[in-house]
Amino acid sequence: MLYQNLARPVLFRIGRGDAERAHDTTMRWLTRLSDQRQVRNALINLNRVSAPVTVCGIPFPNPIGLAAGLDKNGAAVGAWPALGFGFAEIGTVTAQGQAGNPKPRMFRAKESQAIVNRMGFNNEGAQALAARLQASPAVDCPLGISIGKSKAVPLEGAVDDYLTSLRFLYPFADYFAVNVSSPNTPGLRQLQDAGALRALLGALHTEGKRLAAGRPVRPILVKIAPDLTEPALAQLLEVCLDTGVAGVIATNTTLGRDGIVPAEDAVAAEPGGMSGKPLTAFSREIVRFVHRETNGRLPIIGSGGIMTPDDAQAMFDAGASLVQIYSGLIYNGPGVVRASARRYRKSASRHRSTAHA
Repeated sequence: MLYQNLARPVLFRIGRGDAERAHDTTMRWLTRLSDQRQVRNALINLNRVSAPVTVCGIPFPNPIGLAAGLDKNGAAVGAWPALGFGFAEIGTVTAQGQAGNPKPRMFRAKESQAIVNRMGFNNEGAQALAARLQASPAVDCPLGISIGKSKAVPLEGAVDDYLTSLRFLYPFADYFAVNVSSPNTPGLRQLQDAGALRALLGALHTEGKRLAAGRPVRPILVKIAPDLTEPALAQLLEVCLDTGVAGVIATNTTLGRDGIVPAEDAVAAEPGGMSGKPLTAFSREIVRFVHRETNGRLPIIGSGGIMTPDDAQAMFDAGASLVQIYSGLIYNGPGVVRASARRYRKSASRHRSTAHA
């Protein structure tokens, strides 16, 4: 409640309520924290919640992660474990640096606890991110990197574009998330079609093995849109299983506007993808579908509408192996990260006790 009553009102007033300016200000604070080794380490010891789990061969100190989109350029990689996260996913990054879509491009629907954005993969580019990670202190948790297509590159050049990012960033990621589902890059979602996706994932899988040079290959996961029909999603999952994908992230933002209260219709009318509370039940049902459709063969990172520890636990119950938080952090603060990890630990302990009995 301290965050909701004190910190959030201050953050939400920054820039006269401009959501992107508040985001940029918060990122500057977190970047300074990331660079302060002693303070950061003290906070890691204070906020660490031990609930270890291994997914895709990666040991995670707890299964609650930061979703992509908040730290696009990896500027605050050291800060996320200090807030209690068990892993962090940075990006989405593209091979070419790009400014993204014109501002304003991020909007809050506060009563609905939702965010609408059309950022458009604004980032400094894969080479700049690689240089920053090379110079950064060791990250105290697993690091995922989300890669997407450069806007200036046509769809027929998408494979080479993704491969460029993979090559620059391969030494620094514990896993890669292939973002083919953002609604804010024209044509990007066409890469979810079976033929295009098969070509992209096959090329990334082959190049990953080459870059690994005999060492363990970095897992590749696919981030899927929540707006696919069940037949289209089933076909996408078949491609993932056929091409050696390690798992899926369900889901990205939605083009739908269900769950926005009528008083916030003006925000709902803004073009872009929506995240936050309106996605809670929707994303959970997609996780349940993916788990059922693949018979549990594909690990799932549940993402979308995780606002409370109950939401996180419901995602695990639906079949997720890990979960990611974004809007829940904005609206409810870092306490939701630690509380969700503790809730998972308690549930896992109870299940172990029941199985033993």
